[in-house]
Amino acid sequence: MDQPENVPQAFQAAWNAHDMTALGALFHADATFVNRFGHYVRGVDAIVSLHQAIHQTIYRDSVLENELIDLIPISERAVVVHFWSRLRAGPSHPNGAHDIDTLILAVVTQRDGSWRIQALENVTLTNPRTGEAVLRR
Repeated sequence: MDQPENVPQAFQAAWNAHDMTALGALFHADATFVNRFGHYVRGVDAIVSLHQAIHQTIYRDSVLENELIDLIPISERAVVVHFWSRLRAGPSHPNGAHDIDTLILAVVTQRDGSWRIQALENVTLTNPRTGEAVLRR
């Protein structure tokens, strides 16, 4: 990625290709990742491992659609990126085809001339009264 604003589309492209090597390449080696269920992992190998199994099974026919919300510069080499993400799970998912909306916060930093994700957290949109997932309009 040559710019922090490329994160949503680069993440989407890797996900939709189900290419975990490409997904791993978006992160610094010591990056952290928190999935939408609160599972925390550290390091590219752990991030790839977390996603490899689901991309071979329940999300093998899923499609992701990301939309940049904003960029918040922290310094010349660090930016917070927020983006919407709609996961379209396919028939391979145990609950069948359905959509899930999440809000992603990524801290993107530049090292050795390359922008990569240092930390990413994914939060499912839910109704605070019922706990049920909701889709954004």
